[in-house]
Amino acid sequence: MNKHPSRMPQSSLELSRTVLSNQSGPHPRLARTVSRHLHSEFKRPVATHSERAYAELAASLQRDPRPLILDSFCGTGQSTRMLAQQHPQALVAGIDQSAHRLSRHQADHDGNYLLLHASAEDIWQLLWRDGYRVQHHYLLYPNPWPKGKHLQRRVHGHASFALLLRLGGAVELRSNWQLYAEEFGVAMHLAGRRGYLTRITGEPPLTLFEEKYRRSGHQLWCYRAGPAVTKPDE
Repeated sequence: MNKHPSRMPQSSLELSRTVLSNQSGPHPRLARTVSRHLHSEFKRPVATHSERAYAELAASLQRDPRPLILDSFCGTGQSTRMLAQQHPQALVAGIDQSAHRLSRHQADHDGNYLLLHASAEDIWQLLWRDGYRVQHHYLLYPNPWPKGKHLQRRVHGHASFALLLRLGGAVELRSNWQLYAEEFGVAMHLAGRRGYLTRITGEPPLTLFEEKYRRSGHQLWCYRAGPAVTKPDE
């Protein structure tokens, strides 16, 4: 997912345009792509800066073992902070590949979260390698990559999708493009994970993007799936 689901910095004053795509429905190669990735190993080498970020996360978990919540592609980390407030019993790790976005984070306490400058799929690999599992995984407003030729840059079309699933936990994806959320739901179904798609209305915004999309009049969508049922030896 090189240069994929990360949030680009945008002015808080401008409005967002609706997503334009050359797809009118789920991608015709979605099922084939997901199936191929589910039956293969993701072996991309882990970046050095991701290794350093993971070492910080692993040290935190070793010092204070507690449920782990991931906020992948967290942007400035506003959502990470809010999720930590909602889940005080857990450690919430926000992951973003942009040091610039993370530098804009405004911390208001030294609470139960940390921000990692890393590639999300690198962190997923390392967590899986070391036997860690997550309680909840949030994917909030990933880059939609709306052109059909970019299917494999979307979370559900990427080769690391199987890693996301192996980490377990409840999964929540939010998007301002209904088709993206629908495709993600289809991919989850193909992987044996059942969930549901719903409109987001009335809830306090979790991210700056969510707030901006609402102000721009976009419909917001959420796909939620409960925790995976794992085998005893997993």
